Amino acid sequence: MLLRISLIVAIVAGLAVGGLGYYEATTQIPALSKQRDDENTAKKSALTELATTKTNLKKTQAELASTQQELSDTKGERDKALARAEAQSKRADELNDKLGKTTRERDEAQSSLAAYKATDLTPDQVINLNKNLKNALAETAAVNGEKVVLLRTITRLTNELAKYVGPEQYVKLPADMHGKITVVDPKWDFVVLNIGEDQGMIPEGELLVSRQGKLVAKVIVRTVQKDRSIANLVPGWKLGEMIEGDEVSPAHPAS
Repeated sequence: MLLRISLIVAIVAGLAVGGLGYYEATTQIPALSKQRDDENTAKKSALTELATTKTNLKKTQAELASTQQELSDTKGERDKALARAEAQSKRADELNDKLGKTTRERDEAQSSLAAYKATDLTPDQVINLNKNLKNALAETAAVNGEKVVLLRTITRLTNELAKYVGPEQYVKLPADMHGKITVVDPKWDFVVLNIGEDQGMIPEGELLVSRQGKLVAKVIVRTVQKDRSIANLVPGWKLGEMIEGDEVSPAHPAS
């Protein structure tokens, strides 16, 4: 009896399980299929949209590259235009300067021509006057040169004569004479100066040696050349060591 009841229970349970499985099969499988189909459709739509987006992106990138190239070309043309404008402005300034110079030269030429016409001289007379003027200027320069040499000679002879006439007389040097020591020989106490006959130096002229406004020594010129002199230290006047670059000025300037 018990076996029969157990068998009946097992059969009922099997039928219940089978009914449940059948129910799930008839209701869940279609739902899963529909979900799968919806997902496939959404995936295809997303892929389509992605492809479209990529295409649009490439197109946008191409347009951006083209725009950037156009912008670069525009900047290049702008720079060229600015350079041309600057060159033209500079050229205009140069032309204005040349025009101003030409105008001044024309006005000067017209003034010279008017002055020439006012003299009533012929071209040959003007040429002769110009030639005579040049000759006169050359003669004047020669006379002035001879005058300078003569004055130097007179000064030298006067100073030499003074040594014999009055022992207390000193050689007078130009008051504006200034020079520097270029060479020093401490062993023999002589120096070389950068001033000579061209600057009015005279043998036996005495010079004060100074450095930064302080007296260093006194020297007397023994040898005079065209543009330099050689001088010896005056005994008892060595207040410090002489060096190259020390300044010298007349100890007895001419009044």
